[in-house]
Formats: sequence, C-alpha cells, structure tokens
Amino acid sequence: MISAMVFDGPDRPLRSSTFSRPVLGSGAALVRNHLCTLCGSDLHTFFGRRREPVPTVLGHEAVGVIEELGPGGLVDVDGARVEIGDRVVWAVAGSCGTCFFCTHDLPQKCESLFKYGHQVVTPDRGPLGGLATHCHLLPGTAVVKVPDAVPDELAAPAACATATVAAAMRAGGDVRDGVVLVLGAGLLGLTTCAMARANGAGEVVAADTDSRRLELASQFGATRTVLLSLDREELVDRLASLTAGRGADVVFEMTGAPPAVELGLARARVGGTVVLVGSVSPVGSIEVHPDQIVRRCLRIVGVHNYAPPDLSAAVRFLAANASRFPFADLVTRRFSLADAEAGFHFAETERPVRVAVVTN
Repeated sequence: MISAMVFDGPDRPLRSSTFSRPVLGSGAALVRNHLCTLCGSDLHTFFGRRREPVPTVLGHEAVGVIEELGPGGLVDVDGARVEIGDRVVWAVAGSCGTCFFCTHDLPQKCESLFKYGHQVVTPDRGPLGGLATHCHLLPGTAVVKVPDAVPDELAAPAACATATVAAAMRAGGDVRDGVVLVLGAGLLGLTTCAMARANGAGEVVAADTDSRRLELASQFGATRTVLLSLDREELVDRLASLTAGRGADVVFEMTGAPPAVELGLARARVGGTVVLVGSVSPVGSIEVHPDQIVRRCLRIVGVHNYAPPDLSAAVRFLAANASRFPFADLVTRRFSLADAEAGFHFAETERPVRVAVVTN
C-alpha cells in the first residue's frame, strides 16, 4: 500500500489516505520517496493563493529510489538505463514528446502536459506528488540518476529550483568575466549566484529586501550585496562602479515583484540580457517604454520551468559544487509525512529557504 497526505483545498487539513500500488504501463516507474522539500508554489496552493484541482497530493521537489519499472524499462535523460534501486529525481512536468512544443525544444509547454504535485488523485494512478511514501512516474517523465555526492536535501530541489536556474543560465548566455545582477535571494536567487560564479562570472551582485537572505547570498557566490529596502540608489552606484557606468551584462529577475522587474530592465547595460523567471502569476503590471528596449538593444527572455537537459545539468552542478556552496544548510527543518501540515505552517510563518518532509 501507498500512504499519502491528500490536499482537499485551502483551509482544510491534509488528509491521510492509502492507495493500492498502480499497475505500471510501458515507460512508467514507481519511486519510493525519500524526502520532499516544500516549494513556494506549494505554499501558495496550500494557503489558497493559487488554485489547483483537488483532491491532489502536493509536492514536486522530491527524491527517491526506483522500486518498480514498467514493461520495457526506463532510460534517464542522459540515455543510461534506469535500474531498480537507483536514486533519482524527476522533472516537475511530463510531456508527450511529439507535439509542436515538444519538437521545438519547449517540452515544458507540451500540449498534453501534466505536472507532479498538481494532478487530481485517482485510484488507478495513485499519488503523483512528493507528499507520499511513493510516487507513480508516468510515461514521458524525465528522470536523472543522483550520484552519492548529492544528499537528499540537495537533490530534491533540483527538480524545481535548481533545474529552473540551469534553464535561466542557458537563456542568459555566457557570463564568464561578466557582471551579473541577481534580483531576489530566495532559493532561485541563491542558486543563480552560485551557478553564475561556477560559470566564471567576474562579479555577482545580489539584491533583496531581506538582510538575512543577503547574508546567505554572500556564501553562495555573491561578490556584493544590496539591501533594496534601504537604498535602491546604492544598487545603481555599485553597478556603475563595477562597469564604468554601463550596467549589468546579465540580469536575472527571480522575485516576480513588478518593481524588481522594472529595476532589472533599467539596470541592464546596452546590449545586455534580462532573464525573467519569477513572474509566474499575475501580480501586477509594469510600465515599459519600447523605445528604450530598442535603443538599448536589450534582449529580454522569459524562462518558465525547464527542459530535461536542464535537470541533468542541475544534478551535475550539485555534484560538482556540493562542498563549495552550503546548499545543505538551506533545509532548516524536517517534518515527518504525518506532520506535513505543520511543515507548511512553519514555512509560511518563519520563511526559511526550504523545509523538508521525510516521507520514508
């Protein structure tokens, strides 16, 4: 049997439930979950700021061990066969592989997309989320094996935050010896600081309204930090001094707050790139002057989720940098599966970077 904490809607307690093991089709797998970290989007859903179909099993940042494989087996993103007992992470979304978007390098926009932690629970499929003892991986799910050098606390967020940052870095282009501005120092921003430094950025400027997170940013590769709530002009001055007045070569906007988006567009240099990642919900509008985009030759790229190679790149990055940056310290509390609801409330009130639910 499979145990799960089922979400029936905001303002309702998580419901402990059991499910039969699903019958696996070709290309499917059953994972015994080890651990699931709670993403900001999970909090938005749990507290009613984001609507999802119910009943569902939340959680899309999970890591576990392959317990059963469907007929024909499974290969990972890099083409290696997946075996029973392999520790793996899997993409937040599954895709068909044949539609227009899948064949044009946008599988995360598949016309038949399904997302883990967002699907209605049915008796035949069982849980499709991380807050369960097991997760049914459907055909079309990208899977990556996790090396021993990457502990569960690092591996779980790879399925969302780390892979998304890998996609953002790919969109941002070559940052070697450049000046990178990172707006937001949550897990996305901290990971961006670390990846930018690992990819050879000369300067990484992190800006946030939270002084505690800026202290963390310094440990994750930021060479300079700016507390935006005190003095936005300091950011202008810092960038000017680093770039002879030009501005940042690449800006990564990780908060989605309209003022931060405006700031990012204003602080990119002529010919610079602005990568927008945080704006995943309609929280407001900004004023844009098209002539400024044209005359400054700006390149603006939106990144939402990621493609399978980005998940593989995320795990490789973690394996190579697990001891360089203190990612393990970002998971500040662990909760049992039965106590998952307390984990949501702790994450909402204390605002840690991540909390984990240990599922087995």
